Amino acid sequence: MSRIGRKPIQVPNGVDVNLDNNKITVKGPKGTLSRELHKDMKVTIEANVINVERPSDHKLHRSLHGTTRSVVANMVSGVTEGYSKNLELVGVGYRASKSGEKLVLNVGYSHPVEFIPENGIEFEVPAQNRIIIKGIDKEAVGSIAAKVREVRPPEPYKGKGIKYEGERILRKEGKAGKKK
Repeated sequence: MSRIGRKPIQVPNGVDVNLDNNKITVKGPKGTLSRELHKDMKVTIEANVINVERPSDHKLHRSLHGTTRSVVANMVSGVTEGYSKNLELVGVGYRASKSGEKLVLNVGYSHPVEFIPENGIEFEVPAQNRIIIKGIDKEAVGSIAAKVREVRPPEPYKGKGIKYEGERILRKEGKAGKKK
């Protein structure tokens, strides 16, 4: 049996979990998340504890067991604490700013690149070279962070580009000079 799937999920005070057929809705202080779960997974809620059970040891059920439990646990922690991803801009003239709710990136193109927040995502720009992406949906925060990074991924020679905070960029040596 999946070790992750077997672990019960504790529901903190102030969080309301509703289950309607295969649709789970989690309400908390930061917002509401709902998601359609796989029809074969059995989710039970008893006394502030959520359990996920699988019907058989079929390969599909084994793979869905831990995944379903993790998705539900991420929903519960998302509506209580929220999620954030930090990005850094490295490069001369690379900077980020906010225009209203939009994130505006100047990263060496002839035009600024704009991102409009969606799905309850919020952008923060504490400095010109730092971006913080916040939200209650872990999947959406990670997806938007990946899209922002994709605008100018870090290159291996000088390390210029948009990278996750703490990400290590493998550096390459430049071209060797002409031999005499």
